[in-house]
Amino acid sequence: MTLNEYQDAATKTAVYPDLGKNIIYPTLGLCEEAGELAGKLSKMIRDDAGVLTEDRRSLMVKELGDVLWFVSQVARELGLTLDEVAQINVDKLASRAQRDVLHGDGDLR
Repeated sequence: MTLNEYQDAATKTAVYPDLGKNIIYPTLGLCEEAGELAGKLSKMIRDDAGVLTEDRRSLMVKELGDVLWFVSQVARELGLTLDEVAQINVDKLASRAQRDVLHGDGDLR
């Protein structure tokens, strides 16, 4: 499955107010799901002595899928495909590598 195929399939399950004109809902959902993914990691540290068990991994994979769904919808709300987002990101990182500014801080490096 390509990123765009995923985005098309995922969008079929999108149900929220003003779909196609509402960047707020999927952005907040993305934050929520990223927090849930981080929560699974914190419980790994607290409950599993920092060891990634297969059960914990399975829970994290499900949360990661939810993160991807919301990333897909934020991109769609911005009028972008996931392939476009991925290419823009790879181009940005390649430029930073070429200019030797991968390390550091700030979006405009």
